[in-house]
Amino acid sequence: MARGRKAGPTRMDLRRQAEAAESKDKEKEEVEDEEAEEEEEADADEGGDDDDEKPKKKAKPKKAKAPAKPKAPSKRTRTPKEVRMKAVWVVFDNAGKRVDTFPFPQKADAEELLAKKLEEKKTFYLQLVKEQMEA
Repeated sequence: MARGRKAGPTRMDLRRQAEAAESKDKEKEEVEDEEAEEEEEADADEGGDDDDEKPKKKAKPKKAKAPAKPKAPSKRTRTPKEVRMKAVWVVFDNAGKRVDTFPFPQKADAEELLAKKLEEKKTFYLQLVKEQMEA
């Protein structure tokens, strides 16, 4: 024998034995169930008036289910209306204050104002900003 091996059945052998024993138990239960059904049929053919002599079946315990909790109705939320935006050119000073605002197609006018402000002071810039449209 190889070093470190135990003498005796291997795990596979033990597993095969266990499976064979389980299959024998299942076959016995099936045979018992069939015999019980045959006895019930025979009692029914005889008249079935003898309620005292009915064969007893093994009753499996049933698990008690918890009562279902009623679901609270979900609150419907309205989807917000899509807000329309417009693009405008804005000239800002160094502090971030708006000096003037121009519609998007008038970029040239915004650049002219920016050039004039830059000659006066050095800290102005032009930026594209999206604003909410008035209805």
